[in-house]
Amino acid sequence: MVVSTEADLDRPNIEEYLSADSIHEPLMNLQLRDLLDLSPRLSEAAGAIVDDSFTRCFKSNSSEPWNWNVYLFPLWCLGVAIRYCILFPVSVSILAIGWLIFFAAFLPVHFLLTGTNKWRHYIERALVEMICSVFVASWTGVVKYHGPRPSMRSHQVFVANHTSMIDFIILEQMTAFAVIMQKHPGWVGFIQTHILESVGCIWFNRTEAKDREIVARKLRQHVQGADNNPLLIFPEGTCVNNHYTVMFKKGAFELGCAVCPIAIKYNKIFVDAFWNSKKQSFTKHLFRLMTSWAVVCDVWYLEPQYLRPGETPIEFAERVREMISARAGLKKVPWDGYLKYYRPSPKLTERKQQIFAESVLKTLEK
Repeated sequence: MVVSTEADLDRPNIEEYLSADSIHEPLMNLQLRDLLDLSPRLSEAAGAIVDDSFTRCFKSNSSEPWNWNVYLFPLWCLGVAIRYCILFPVSVSILAIGWLIFFAAFLPVHFLLTGTNKWRHYIERALVEMICSVFVASWTGVVKYHGPRPSMRSHQVFVANHTSMIDFIILEQMTAFAVIMQKHPGWVGFIQTHILESVGCIWFNRTEAKDREIVARKLRQHVQGADNNPLLIFPEGTCVNNHYTVMFKKGAFELGCAVCPIAIKYNKIFVDAFWNSKKQSFTKHLFRLMTSWAVVCDVWYLEPQYLRPGETPIEFAERVREMISARAGLKKVPWDGYLKYYRPSPKLTERKQQIFAESVLKTLEK
């Protein structure tokens, strides 16, 4: 039996891109027409390389089927019936009751206790932690926290790897963080605007250049306040599939304060917690979690790190990324996660192809 290792999965399969005849054909028999015929295949091979090192970071890894024989299939059907007909209604009930209790307490506190009332901020923080705990309970969440619980103090920022929006929920149920996050539409945007802003969260739009300047200024102001909720940033800037870490943005590492790393690792024994936002809405993502047996996760609070003498913010970010990757068992890749949202224009692609063709022809003429 052949056992596939992680290295084998990261290595492109040549046979998928070249025919068997072209692989084993003697080099002395290759002519100019053969080389030109290989041009599309070379493009596909280059695409395989890109897919291997970048696109893999944002792919959902489907689980291996286990219900393929006659005695396991009935058990699988029984499990589906239990998950969808029993556990899912229970999860929805838990979530509905939790929201009723939350709004019954949050709305009077939010609108009646106005101004900079300490009791108001304390109750709002406790209620946000409570509703996040309700979310985790609706997924039958099994979360194990390692290390000391974060405390409220000035001149510190927490950074974590990012797999899904539920990262924030899992961390928030223990500590009311003020998170920096992409603004979302729909009911998620409503929660962001009317509820999570009560704990000091800051929202941005990655397509707006002005938002970056505003967010940078708010970050510096937030870390100066001793009474502000701990600041949480996902420096990857996008969701990665919990097998890799992409480059960290340097914004969190330019604040001149302590950086506290948090490593998050999901166990896919029951469900893959990765949220592919380009293919799935957050509502469907939650439905998938609520119809699974459980969401299993480990969270490590690591030692605070400081900028070393002579170290640049980019080097500082890379050092912290190394710590998180090592602790969570993730593979580092040298890519900017924002490339996920941008594709080269057709004109640029055609120009690159033309340059490649011209270079091949010049080499053959020599």
